[in-house]
Amino acid sequence: MNESKFAHLTKVHPCFNEKMHDKVGRIHVPIAPKCNIQCGFCTRELNKCEMRPGVASRVMTVEDAVKHVEKVTKEMPIAVVGVAGPGDALFNPATFDFFREMDKKFPELIKCISTNGLLLPEKADELAEIHINSVTVTVNAVDPEIGKQIYSNVFYNGKLYEGEEAFKILSKNQLEGIKMIAEKGIIVKVNSVLIPGVNDKHIIEIAKKVKEQGASLMNIIPLIPLYKFKDTPRPGCAELSEVRDAVEEIIPVFRACTQCRADAYGVPGKEDKHLDMTPASHF
Repeated sequence: MNESKFAHLTKVHPCFNEKMHDKVGRIHVPIAPKCNIQCGFCTRELNKCEMRPGVASRVMTVEDAVKHVEKVTKEMPIAVVGVAGPGDALFNPATFDFFREMDKKFPELIKCISTNGLLLPEKADELAEIHINSVTVTVNAVDPEIGKQIYSNVFYNGKLYEGEEAFKILSKNQLEGIKMIAEKGIIVKVNSVLIPGVNDKHIIEIAKKVKEQGASLMNIIPLIPLYKFKDTPRPGCAELSEVRDAVEEIIPVFRACTQCRADAYGVPGKEDKHLDMTPASHF
């Protein structure tokens, strides 16, 4: 069943099919500000300038996000609506409230979220109930020795975990969660940030593991040097291509990711916008 659903998604989702990247639009609504892990390369920001994940001009209410979708879908060809931050989608109740509204008002839109996967096992049933079509899970390691270099801490069940212990909790939940939602018919894409000298030789192992768990697609994206990895060089095109080619022997790879903001909307490869480009009077 997932194969037919994946085939459908690749026909219409600009983040699953390079050929649709400059033809079909998507909307990210920034309604999820809180995060429950700290990645070594991530800083969440509210600003107008940076063009990267974890950034938005503002945090929207569910009501404003619904109005935004109503307006944008009248202006351009939108096929997908998603929540990608600026924090973690599953850690924010507004995500679920928003998609319940989408289910009522825009049942034809593909509904997707991006998550670190920490809460995937406990949210799997609810994701199916609100008819989420695809989930992107960021998995940067499956080996604790590597993972503890990437993740500083994890906040889980009211407790803060650090180092290797934190990573083991995160990784266990990511892999279990991927399997659970894939079995429910939700298409899973895995994002992996390529960090030179840390996980660049490890991405193959990630690919093997997530495919076993039911992932349908991978997206290997280059490190944006920030926070603890601010002095780590961004991988070059040749290095990125080499890893992608190797991973493609295991699982399909998406190669046109623009690493967009949490408030991006429009056609990614053609006419992309974000909330700073929308007059505040719109809301």
